[in-house]
Amino acid sequence: MKVAFLMGSDSDLPRLEQGLALLGELEIPFEARVLSAHRTPGPLLEYMAQAEERGAEVFICAAGGAAHLAGVVAAHTDKPVLGIPMDNPPLGGLDALLATVQMPGGVPVATFGVGSGGPANAALFAARLLALSDAGLAERLAAWRLTQAEKVAAKDERLQAQLGS
Repeated sequence: MKVAFLMGSDSDLPRLEQGLALLGELEIPFEARVLSAHRTPGPLLEYMAQAEERGAEVFICAAGGAAHLAGVVAAHTDKPVLGIPMDNPPLGGLDALLATVQMPGGVPVATFGVGSGGPANAALFAARLLALSDAGLAERLAAWRLTQAEKVAAKDERLQAQLGS
């Protein structure tokens, strides 16, 4: 495992699947767990005590509401921690965004956008971090980006054809 993908609730899973799929597509070994900073603090700390021994190099943490998961993880590792604030009611993710981004000095958490882009961007950022020391992953990431550019170019061609340009 290279990436530990943690979520505070299984209700977040449908919105996180794009990030998990990207890790799989880029052939990055990962594990996904439901661990809550508030409801399961003991199991979370047990997980953190063993995760690096099993190869975790990057932690992605998704949580809503008080959203302390990324901060608690960051307090127990020197590895990169990427936070995804979930857009849950009643505040639409503003509470989670502020909880994730407002970390005290010395406990860094890279924070990604609230909503649909956050999980994919966190997975891609993890890939970029890991690609610094993995040439094969760097090649797969470059190929993925090229494919994305080709998809946009094809959409533009279709639009131009429709418009008669």
